[in-house]
Amino acid sequence: MQYPPPVHIAFIAMSGVRAASEELNRVGLTLPGFVERSKVIASLPSLSLLTLAGLTPDEFEISYHEIADIRQMGEPPACDVAAIASYSAQIKDAYQLSDRYRAMGVRTVLGGLHVTARPDEAARHADAIVVGEGELGWPRVVEDLRAGHLQPRYLADGAQFDLAHAPLPRFDLLDMDRYNRITVQTQRGCPWRCEFCAASIRLTPLYKVKPVARVLAEIHEIKRHWARPFIEFADDNTFVHRRHSKELMRALIGERLRWFTETDISIADDPELLGLVREAGCAEVLIGLESPTAAGIDGVELRRNWKRGRFGQYLEAIARIQGHGVTVNGCFVLGLDGDGPEVFDAVADFVAESGLFDVQITVLTPFPGTPLYDRLLADGRLLDPEAWERCTMFDVNFRPLGMSPDTLQQELVELGRRLYTQEARRARRNAFYRHRREFLRASRQARAGEESISA
Repeated sequence: MQYPPPVHIAFIAMSGVRAASEELNRVGLTLPGFVERSKVIASLPSLSLLTLAGLTPDEFEISYHEIADIRQMGEPPACDVAAIASYSAQIKDAYQLSDRYRAMGVRTVLGGLHVTARPDEAARHADAIVVGEGELGWPRVVEDLRAGHLQPRYLADGAQFDLAHAPLPRFDLLDMDRYNRITVQTQRGCPWRCEFCAASIRLTPLYKVKPVARVLAEIHEIKRHWARPFIEFADDNTFVHRRHSKELMRALIGERLRWFTETDISIADDPELLGLVREAGCAEVLIGLESPTAAGIDGVELRRNWKRGRFGQYLEAIARIQGHGVTVNGCFVLGLDGDGPEVFDAVADFVAESGLFDVQITVLTPFPGTPLYDRLLADGRLLDPEAWERCTMFDVNFRPLGMSPDTLQQELVELGRRLYTQEARRARRNAFYRHRREFLRASRQARAGEESISA
């Protein structure tokens, strides 16, 4: 008796990130700070696809691929089904690849944040789309592939995926030598509702955490293939759930890891957590400071205007975090409604005064599916409502209130020239070590004073 050959599913990540503006690409070659983060993002494997691969039964053949530039691609990876993931900035390339596969008779499935935000658009380029959390839709895709009747859409229908049931991503599909860091997710969602945020809160409205044992299982699987990995936690806001955070940090202390993550400024409120974060091997935290001015940050967070309420504590909080030996990468968003041309000097001044170890500057980006996109579209302020290739966080695709689009683009470049020189970086690092020494000295004196009083 002959059995049909197994279906081969190719998981394909569109991994190339480049500015749409050729001028920005040229400048970026000499201003590493502009492109460092984009290069890191582009060089990270697709955790979502590796997770879906972990949900795929053994009866299917699977492979993992990355396409950095479709213009330089030869024949696409051979397969029976192509599952394609992409950021908004590369979604048109993903559509082109999917169209090419379909012309070859290969079935295609598209999913992710952009597809969830623009399902009708994506459906024109795929045999099937997955809307919402992939862990909910993919098992149904697999069942229908097995039965031979793939459906055009797979919707979460309000269901929420429980991270306690998270599958082990298929890290074994990767060539670890290609990466300088690997991603692990410890939580999903965020309690804050920043107007411009296009993270996983667009997939799920709930903040939820992954059990520490499952996080450790993923790290141990990575270490089977890479003895001393550098981990990036692919979280929206890692330390919101304090009990879970501390449990995770204590578990990581014995793992001898170096890692990076994103969080909010409230981590400064908990000295115990800061100590655990340092002991657990944190190399750096990225914090969205957004603006160096109160007017700029006002209204960015839609639920409680939480970030505006914390603005006056920024300098003290940065000093406290870095005093514990955890470096801070402060992220600023240029072009906010409350900021005019003076914001560029204000960012440079704040960076110098705060002693930030590192800094990231981006422009306000109207990602599809965000409240920002909807507001700017309604106000007629989008330059091109479907120019997804400009969703790079460096390309301007809207009319700012306080300046022209050209001014925003040009001043971004000029601010980059000031912030990302070798001298500026050296000064920030020296400031970090100086501030840390001062913080530790003051902490020792405070403890000595408390002990003398108690005696």
